[in-house]
Amino acid sequence: MTLRFSVLASGSTGNAFYIESEEEKILVDAGLSGKRIEGLLAQVDVDPAELSRILVTHEHSDHIKGLGIMARRYNLPIYANEKTWSAMEGQLGKLSVDQKFHFNMEETKSFGGLDVESFAVSHDAAEPMFYTFRNNGKKVALVTDLGYVSERIKKTVEDADAYIFESNHDVSMLRMGRYPWNVKRRILGDSGHVSNEDSALALSDILTDRTKRIYLAHLSLDNNMKDIARMSVKNVLEERGFEIGSRIELHDTDPAQATPIYEV
Repeated sequence: MTLRFSVLASGSTGNAFYIESEEEKILVDAGLSGKRIEGLLAQVDVDPAELSRILVTHEHSDHIKGLGIMARRYNLPIYANEKTWSAMEGQLGKLSVDQKFHFNMEETKSFGGLDVESFAVSHDAAEPMFYTFRNNGKKVALVTDLGYVSERIKKTVEDADAYIFESNHDVSMLRMGRYPWNVKRRILGDSGHVSNEDSALALSDILTDRTKRIYLAHLSLDNNMKDIARMSVKNVLEERGFEIGSRIELHDTDPAQATPIYEV
């Protein structure tokens, strides 16, 4: 086994990602209730008692809602950068000192042979960061909650076997939708979320022959639809010469249904 993962939940109502290697079983974010996360793990036959640790991307509630509960219930260490710890600590409840670990921005940590690299993203949080995972020559990149995809991010995440990549909104749906203008401006801004088209354009710069799967993540319930996101991304990538459906598979994610475990 090299790397196996599932997008347990993705969207503004809650986010959680699971990835495992031979020696590690890691939860990234816990943005739903403990009970919901346990149910999502059960969907992919993972016992939460076997989890190794929890990595945190940023302190927004849709990423940490069940973090304290899961950490206490299963005695799990939590990893986050210093500013994220400061921003979220009051929301987690009581944790023991030996459950609190720092994972700095732009750092690589090795957990049982699984190399995890953190990288900064532009989002309206204290110090948001996401991760790439490498093991036995395989690479998975988790890239959501960012207003734009910088050249530095592209360099960090390029040439992965699989991507979990933000495709948050359809710009026309967002502009015509019911959100107040200040919220629309936040989403469209550099510290907001990536649109379907911008997601596809960024992906077209980083995909290589080794890429087999893309999971479109963090779709807005109000300003996007799975079919629209998939079609928008597919059209742009095909225009740029990528064979979608044959060489590269596009997959949906869901706020309430875990994706089947996939092994890269």
